[in-house]
Parts: sequence; structure tokens; C-alpha cells
Amino acid sequence: MHYALVVNPTSGKRHGEAIAAQAAQRLGHAGHVTTRIQGEDASTARDQLKQAIDSGLDGVIVVGGDGALHGVLDHVADSDLAFGLIPAGTGNDTARSLGIPVKDVDAAVDLIVAGHVRTVDLARTGEACVATVIASGFDSKVNERANAMAWPRGNMRYNLAILAELREFEPLEFTLTLDGHTIEREAMLVAVGNGPSFGGGIRICEGASMDDGLLDVVVINPVSKTKLIRVFPKLYKGTHVTMPEFERHLVREVTLSSPGIVAYGDGERLGPLPMTTTVQPGALRVFAPAAP
Repeated sequence: MHYALVVNPTSGKRHGEAIAAQAAQRLGHAGHVTTRIQGEDASTARDQLKQAIDSGLDGVIVVGGDGALHGVLDHVADSDLAFGLIPAGTGNDTARSLGIPVKDVDAAVDLIVAGHVRTVDLARTGEACVATVIASGFDSKVNERANAMAWPRGNMRYNLAILAELREFEPLEFTLTLDGHTIEREAMLVAVGNGPSFGGGIRICEGASMDDGLLDVVVINPVSKTKLIRVFPKLYKGTHVTMPEFERHLVREVTLSSPGIVAYGDGERLGPLPMTTTVQPGALRVFAPAAP
């Protein structure tokens, strides 16, 4: 098989290069050919990938995290190309949701060598495809604040942005159109899940399945700042679903609107609301274990 190997060298605390070399060697030993795709920036890499696909490929393999994956989804969605993911990011929520080992490069490559392909859904909003979660509200405001900060780097910048946002955050007015039915909510955040988690294991859309042909729309209705801090650890366990403030809808299409709020998908900035998201059933053929 001939695969494009898309590499984000800065992933995994700049271990992406070494992980890609290890993966390419293992794939080569298994008889596969890889063409490395690594541009000076995301746009250049995407152009290189498109040229490689046009020249003929059997699949695309990403070495990186959810952001690197997000950047190529529109090239592989609804195609005959098989998609492989070798986790090398910070969050790796897509890999976790699909059962792809996140700390064992050889095991992740073995899934590709074994050739087991699972078909999963994607969420589409405008021109962008999203594998995990589209978030808007408190989390997206934190992301906006963190992206505007020059210091510090890494997770500490995100943690400081959370604390800063908490000081002034108030519930937001949302309008949600769920498969044509419109509701109004004052909420802390609204998340649209193709998969259950984002942000490195925050299981905001606990129970979401990547192959059920549906999107999980989760609303966290107003809670006090004290309670929000107290229940935050529950988000990593998915036990927040028992909270009275938790609300869930299963839909095929949702439009979100809230003045001045932007949305993030797979951890990447998508743009300001309003935004319509639809499910694309079976849009991605991915090397992964069979669904449990």
C-alpha cells in the first residue's frame, strides 16, 4: 500500500519527527510505501497532500494530535482513502474515542498494518469536518483568551485563561435549532459531539457514539462559579450527566447562535456563531479496532 504520512513535527512536545520516523520504518518493514508530507505551514502541507492524493494513494496517515487530524479531514472525508492516526498530540481525543493506543507508537502502527478499517461519522460545519466535539461558550471563550496570551506556554497558559475567564464569566444566551425545532437557553456552554470528549479527556458529550449517525448536543445550564469549579473533575469521568443542569439532545442537524461567541472544533478555531452543523454518516474509513 502507498500512504501519505502527514507529520506535525511540533506534536508531542516536538517528538513528532521521531515518532514519524519510527512509524515509517515499521510500515516499510511491513511492505508499505510512505510519502512524507510536511510543509513549512499548514497551508503548504495541505497543498502537498492534495497533490499526493491526486497522484494516487491508498490512504493518509497523520502523525499528530486532534488539530493535525482536523487539518486533513476534508481531504479524506467521503472518499475511498483509508485514514490512519498515530497519536502524537496533547489531547488525542479522537484516538482515545476510537481505541487507538495513545502511548504506544508500534501498537498504533500495527492497527494500520493489520488493515482493519472501521467506518465512522464526521460532523460538518461549513467547509470544515470535525471528528470530536464542537464547543461554544465558556470553553471557547477560554480558548480565545489563551490564544491571545503570549505567555506562558503549554497547559499553564490554558489554566491561567480558565481562572481569568471565571472571574468575569456570566451565562450566555443561546438559540438552538435542533432538526428544525428551535429552543432558547441561557447556558454556560453548548457542545456538539460526534465523539464523547475534547480537551484531552473532558468527556463533555459522554455517551456519544462515532458511528450512530447522530450528533449529541449537550447544554450545561447555568451553575454558580463555585459549583462549576467543584464539578469540573466530573467532566473527565463523564459523571456530570447526573447533574440537573445537564441537558442532552440527539439530532442530525443543529444550528447554534449566541452573540459574540466563536466555536472551536477538534480544538481548532472554526469561527463565530451562528453555525450549522450536520452529521455525515460513515464519512471516514479509519484504521481502528472494531467498535465495542
